[in-house]
Amino acid sequence: MSVTSSRQHFVASVVVTAEQMRQIEERVFAAGMPVAALMEKVAGLIAHRVMELYPLGAGLRVGVLVGPGHNGGDALVVARELHSRGYRVKCFQPFARMKELTEAHAQYCSSLGIPRVGWEALADCDVLIDGLFGFGLARSLTGDVAVAIDEINQGSIPVVSIDLPSGLHTDTGTVLGTAMRATHTLCLGLWKQGLLQDGALAWTGHAELIDFDLPLADIQAVVGETPVLRRSTPATAIAHLPLRRSPTAHKYTQGHLLVIAGSRQYSGAAVLTALGARASGVGMVTIAVPESLKPLLTSQLPEALVVGCPETATGAISQLPESLALDRYTAIACGPGLSPEPQTVVRAVLDGSVPVVLDADGLNILAAQQGVCALGDRPVPTILTPHPGEFKRLFPALEAAACRVTAVQQAATIAGAIVLLKGARVAISDGARTWLNPESTPALARGGSGDVLTGVLGGLVAQAWKAAPTASLLDVVQAGAWWHAQAGILAAQDRTEMGVDALTLSQYLLPSLIRAQTRPVTPT
Repeated sequence: MSVTSSRQHFVASVVVTAEQMRQIEERVFAAGMPVAALMEKVAGLIAHRVMELYPLGAGLRVGVLVGPGHNGGDALVVARELHSRGYRVKCFQPFARMKELTEAHAQYCSSLGIPRVGWEALADCDVLIDGLFGFGLARSLTGDVAVAIDEINQGSIPVVSIDLPSGLHTDTGTVLGTAMRATHTLCLGLWKQGLLQDGALAWTGHAELIDFDLPLADIQAVVGETPVLRRSTPATAIAHLPLRRSPTAHKYTQGHLLVIAGSRQYSGAAVLTALGARASGVGMVTIAVPESLKPLLTSQLPEALVVGCPETATGAISQLPESLALDRYTAIACGPGLSPEPQTVVRAVLDGSVPVVLDADGLNILAAQQGVCALGDRPVPTILTPHPGEFKRLFPALEAAACRVTAVQQAATIAGAIVLLKGARVAISDGARTWLNPESTPALARGGSGDVLTGVLGGLVAQAWKAAPTASLLDVVQAGAWWHAQAGILAAQDRTEMGVDALTLSQYLLPSLIRAQTRPVTPT
């Protein structure tokens, strides 16, 4: 991989807070980069992208919303460039006082005959450029600016936001009073943490990175060579998926996963978890289910080893057979469809000495017993995969809605485990490092999707742990979450979002992986 390509892949995965971005820019300016020169470069890239998105047509009208800071300066340079190429441009500049450089660009735009108008005059525009506020906004928007944004949001004019939609908090993605509802967001330089939070998705539209060549040394001086917070990309995920095997590989070298799942009421959960595990490529899968479910599992997964367990009167596993020695497996995936009854089973699993992926009823049983604090005493990794409701039960003192990134980092530290917080933007942390998955689809909002994920993660963990015991599993978990999302995206493209049930999702795991292998691995 070339130096340029390596830099692009690194930049595509880095996620920064407002303070980190501020420090990086300060280093660039302190090294001698003129602010005006950087503004020209960045705004030129923005203008070029706007012209690609909205090619010049007969009298195409562009409204530019100008803020008081350098984000507004970027917007004014974009206005100038579009004007010079024949777009009909007008500017809404609601602030009497602006930074010196921004004011200079405003004066020059006026000298070119670009009119300054009230926000009402933007109603006839074909596209709007939102340059009101960039990163670092911390106060709620009020007054005429808030009124203008609300009016624009009620209309149908497409909006291109520079860096972030105005009104979004850079770190949490929460709305500060009101926020611009963008059609496109052109994030500048590095991905901002707030853009990868669930709460921001209704406002960002299609978000993409405008890389303006920030020096790698300055980025790494602030975030480190191994950043604490990263964004999953095809490159970072594929690097940790078991795509290639040794010519001498056999089933015993590829890991042995034990799946403990299912009950009479939730028999499908065991099937779906096992199907996810099978797709992962793990060498062997053993499935422990209530005795009455054994024929179902055998018929659905003839290659798996199916162990029937004693069951309660309601059809839940009452205990694991004495012959089932947990420590002989490479990893265990436990929880989907168990029901609340098998508390001793979950306790036995967590008392063992192999990595565990715990989901669904396994998490609820953990929350009802001793809680998460004892997990840090386990000699091997534990992976918890809660949805927001389960997260709240496990970590009642944490509020995931405020900032999912902070919440999942704190949860992982408390538990001494890897925590995968499900949502539209999955957040995964071991307390020291955190991954955010930037892509997903509402098609995954179906019962059973999480069971498939548990199986995938269990299979990947088994293979990784077999290859390198004691290794960190965080990167493997992020790869599994990315793969699971890609399967949902591909299935939705073929079947529509309404057509992706969990069984269908499991059938798209391998096609999505084949597509990932055959497409060029480019930074996105």
